[in-house]
Amino acid sequence: MVSDSMDSRKAAILRAVVDEYVNCAEPVGSSHLARVAGIQVSSATIRNEMNLLEHEGYLIQPHTSAGRIPTDKGYRYYVDTFVNDIGDSDVLQFKSVEEFFTKAHGALAEMFSDTSRLLTNLTNYAAVVTGPSPETSLIRSIQLISLDPKRVLLLMVDSKGAVEKKVLELSDEVSESHLEMASALLTKKLRGVPLGSLVEAEVSGNPELDQLCVLSIAALKELQSETESVYIEGASKVASAFDAVDTVRRVLATLEQHFLVVSLIRDVLSKGQNVAIGSELGIEPLAECSVVVAPYVVEGERVGSIGLVGPTRMNYPKVLAAVNLVSAGLGKRLSEG
Repeated sequence: MVSDSMDSRKAAILRAVVDEYVNCAEPVGSSHLARVAGIQVSSATIRNEMNLLEHEGYLIQPHTSAGRIPTDKGYRYYVDTFVNDIGDSDVLQFKSVEEFFTKAHGALAEMFSDTSRLLTNLTNYAAVVTGPSPETSLIRSIQLISLDPKRVLLLMVDSKGAVEKKVLELSDEVSESHLEMASALLTKKLRGVPLGSLVEAEVSGNPELDQLCVLSIAALKELQSETESVYIEGASKVASAFDAVDTVRRVLATLEQHFLVVSLIRDVLSKGQNVAIGSELGIEPLAECSVVVAPYVVEGERVGSIGLVGPTRMNYPKVLAAVNLVSAGLGKRLSEG
């Protein structure tokens, strides 16, 4: 697809400049494009078109004697126009994604952490995974399992099949029969209750049973706060994409502010976008970065999101393929329970 505002030749030259700059990290000249880009015109014609693209704000010449590099506007045109040209090679290189989610088990927090690590290993950029808000996690069942006479494992299964666990430390020994009774009571009282809306358990009149219920409610409230966490992996990898020490410092400092990163991802998604580039982010320390995001869907409902933070000079088709595949894989895995 080529926009009406740009003819096909200029669009092809802009695309070639972006592709070459992403691959080589060096300003791209007209003679170089004439040799490698397969554009069937002379280097003089390419030079004239590049001059026009610079005048229109799609390219910039960092040094008078150098070639040109894309601007944020140039990257935006590239993403909006050519992003659907994700080839089979972009997808095939991520065959490991399906295998990862086939084998993924364990607590929700562990799965989110592992997913962010998977995504950063696939792309070498900083990966962000946000979990569902507690309001979307409805309790399905509670089970208490004895580890030893004074330690109990609490297992909470939510309505989407995700399992969370917490170890309870008891002041007195507890019997198996009381664990079974407490499990049944908690499941009966809490089934269908959002994890973010827990209240104190009713007093049964049985001290051992009441102690188990009170400790279990307290542990579930701790799980609620953990569920609200954001998982960020690979900040050092994205920092290595920049040469200037000041830029690296600003990017790292921003990525440490988890609330800011989550707000940024939500803002991009709220605008109906999956890519925000440079100045579009509205965060000066990330002016040389792009963010690629996708929600993940569980049983038809958007419950969280994943994203990548990298330099504006990123391989957008590859990164979009990775984000889309991982978000689909995570949503499917959580839907299966």
